[in-house]
Amino acid sequence: MAVANGIFPTFFLSGFECSTFVWKDRGRRDLVAETRHREHAQEDYAFLRHLGIGVAREGAPWPFIDRGGGVYDFSTIEPLIEAMHAQHVLPIWDLCHYGYPDDLDPFGPDFVPRFADYARALAEHVVPRLPAPHFFTPINEITFFSFCGGEWAWTAPWGDSRERRFDFRKRLCAADIAAVQAIRKVCPAARMVHIDPLVNVVAPRDRPDLAAAAWKETYDDTFVAWDILAGKRNPELGGAPDVLDILGVNCYSFGQMEYRAHGPHAALPRDDDRIVPLCDLLKFAYERYRRPMIVAETSGLEEGRHHWLRDVVQEGLAAVDMGIDLHGVCLFPAVDMPDWHKGIWVHNGLCDLIEEDGDLRRIPVKAYCDELRRWQKRLNRVTRLDADPLSDPVDLEDIRVAARELKMRPDADWA
Repeated sequence: MAVANGIFPTFFLSGFECSTFVWKDRGRRDLVAETRHREHAQEDYAFLRHLGIGVAREGAPWPFIDRGGGVYDFSTIEPLIEAMHAQHVLPIWDLCHYGYPDDLDPFGPDFVPRFADYARALAEHVVPRLPAPHFFTPINEITFFSFCGGEWAWTAPWGDSRERRFDFRKRLCAADIAAVQAIRKVCPAARMVHIDPLVNVVAPRDRPDLAAAAWKETYDDTFVAWDILAGKRNPELGGAPDVLDILGVNCYSFGQMEYRAHGPHAALPRDDDRIVPLCDLLKFAYERYRRPMIVAETSGLEEGRHHWLRDVVQEGLAAVDMGIDLHGVCLFPAVDMPDWHKGIWVHNGLCDLIEEDGDLRRIPVKAYCDELRRWQKRLNRVTRLDADPLSDPVDLEDIRVAARELKMRPDADWA
């Protein structure tokens, strides 16, 4: 059987919530601290190793590392690097997960060059300390970040208009492209994973006049940042296909929405007949760029987590059978996270977190982990990392064979 080398050492990936935004009513947040991931880094990465997951999205918190004036303090990521070494798990480094230093204005002249300088310094720090290949996400979810900070005023820089969102998005794209160039001066072989949500937005049933606006958000606005990174728009910023590199699409049930003119859209109920199969969304994105793709974040909620995993893998296999170059599925997060707005635990991780004696105990979610095991075995994937898990990439031919044998077909059941 022919071998088709994938990009990553395992098909299933994971990651850790690492937002560092300045939140509307709580000031600077550090979600890694709120989940105690730094303190539990060895345990968290050992858990991924036990599950046969060899790649994790991980945050390098720009606001805490960049002290200004070219001074960088990498102490926040040292426990993470040590755990990655010990457990043989590769990171995809998030350099900006909704947060930037307090003394920076994203619309000022210093924003882009300072982020590029930070990206170069971060690459110089981590590349010698960890084995190749090296993966980076310069700015996470540019499109969603521009909504949060540019139109909805959830986070700094507190924009509250569509025009401000557009301006913020363009600045984030310019900074991202500059960071890609800076990282590749340090590590020419570095791979970039550019991540944004895939969505389906529909008009309210009683507002057919909003159908055009809903369609534009689904099939145009969603792709503007990726288009800029790929050089399809604003070519003066320096985008190109190799800048976009790996397309990371985030897929959640609340990405199927009913349009609202002001504020966030409303999630569709799971039995809504306007839901579009995930496979169709994957196909549209892939055909737009023809770049390698991963599902970069996905998770269900509470007791539905294992059902959600089954749905996503089935839709992914249907997409593979159509010829989409899918290299992995990232089960995100590995450990639970607090709801940004309410502060309560979301219950979307492979582990739940239980408050106990001033700490957060990790409790694996059995049904979710069992479903992962089932798919690892069916796709001929490892269920536990061996002593040298980075020696070979995924053989994607195994995935393609399973897709052909199972003959999955897209459906709109987002249970």
